[in-house]
Amino acid sequence: MKMPSPRWLALGALALAMLTIGLDTTVLTVALPTMALDLNANTAALQWFTAAYTLALAALMIPAGALGDRYGRKRFLLFALALFGVASAACALSTTAAELIAARAVLGVAAAAMMPLSMSVLPSMFPEPAERQRALTIWVTSTAIGLPLGPIVGGYLLRDFWWGSVFLINVPLVIIGLAAVAALVPESRSAQAFRIDLVGVVLSVIGMTGLTYGFIRLGQGWGDGLGWGVVAAGVAVLAGFVAWQRRTEHPLIDLGLFRNRGFAWGTVHMIVINFAMFGLFFTVPQYFQAVLGVDSLGSGLRLLPLIAGLLVGTRVTDRLLPRLGLRGVLPLGFAILAAGLALGALTSAGTGYGYTAVWITLLGAGMGLVMPAAMGMAMGELDAQRAGTGSALLQALRQAGGTIGVAILGTVLATHYRSGLGDDDRAPISDGVNAGVAVARKLSDAALLDQVRTAFVDSMDLMLWVCAALCVAGAILAAVFTRSPKPAAGQPVDAGESVHVG
Repeated sequence: MKMPSPRWLALGALALAMLTIGLDTTVLTVALPTMALDLNANTAALQWFTAAYTLALAALMIPAGALGDRYGRKRFLLFALALFGVASAACALSTTAAELIAARAVLGVAAAAMMPLSMSVLPSMFPEPAERQRALTIWVTSTAIGLPLGPIVGGYLLRDFWWGSVFLINVPLVIIGLAAVAALVPESRSAQAFRIDLVGVVLSVIGMTGLTYGFIRLGQGWGDGLGWGVVAAGVAVLAGFVAWQRRTEHPLIDLGLFRNRGFAWGTVHMIVINFAMFGLFFTVPQYFQAVLGVDSLGSGLRLLPLIAGLLVGTRVTDRLLPRLGLRGVLPLGFAILAAGLALGALTSAGTGYGYTAVWITLLGAGMGLVMPAAMGMAMGELDAQRAGTGSALLQALRQAGGTIGVAILGTVLATHYRSGLGDDDRAPISDGVNAGVAVARKLSDAALLDQVRTAFVDSMDLMLWVCAALCVAGAILAAVFTRSPKPAAGQPVDAGESVHVG
């Protein structure tokens, strides 16, 4: 049997590293109740367990990409992997809420470098467009699969181990990734030495932190004046960042990338799908637990059809892209996503799981079509000189889209849920469906339980209609503005400095 070439083995190592990030994004959700008791954490501390990671991730992606371009992507990727492993162990061994928040922030710093740098080494490893698209498909799939796997892994571990095990599982995966990246991934960097734009670094960090934190606050309620103020300040700083990038001699990012149709529209498509999909992962697990009455592990297992659809979609993408091109695959993927979301929006409180399995399978298939194609569309326009900063910019905008999506869609969900409670719109029932179900069960009030579940499902349906509309808009935009590139014979290898393997 023929052994895979070293570069494909290296890709496997990168995919494993990205799987840990996908897991870490959602595994925390099932551990929060146990952590609240063991660490004596109040509601504010629980929110910061997530916010600390999200803020560090959003703030540092763009500088991390520039550092990789300047000093070596493999070098910084190895450092980020090691830091991710150490921070995971620190999370697991935390004894207070403050310690865990600090460790989660460090974990976010490591992930902020891992995400763009693991993607930025792909153009030098796979200079041929068809192979690069296949590599991107594998990279995207590993990240996406980690999201629904998080609740499954977390639920399983919490049945037999303490809450720290959900972080400790990262350590062996990181060790494997470290060894493989060190041995198999080629070093690459920009061939042109340049100074790091320190002013741009400061402005981008402050701006992305402000924008992200502001929307995290607004996710708790749109009447938060401080939240709006922080968002406005973040937008103003980012506007200053863009103005500085236009005038400085060595900009942190190349704004000319947005004049490239492939990069610009590929980024737009990734933002749209992240906006919609983050809402899905925010809502469906609550539906499984509060309405269908399953535990954390059962909730995770019921996401398996999503993974199956995703795997099928990514396999089909590799076959369809050479035949239909991006202009055929992207609208098709968005249409399947819209159809799945529309079916989900027809869910009622009495709907069985079989129906849910059908529409989340469609969602997985649509994700499997759109995500690799859109990512390839954007990354295909980056040469080795700009791979780090371009990848970082793409990932930062994706992250911002997801954060804003959770805030907006969470508000749609919460507002409609409270309005559906009628006379029962009072705390703690109005705090959320889980709190409402807990109160109804404590009182043994079947009518209240039915009211809470119906109000939540109705609000989930409205949110899914919003997501479906977004995907319809994505399909139209993809059909109108996408131009499938024509393969060029004898296309030259990227000019950036790199050492190829395999």
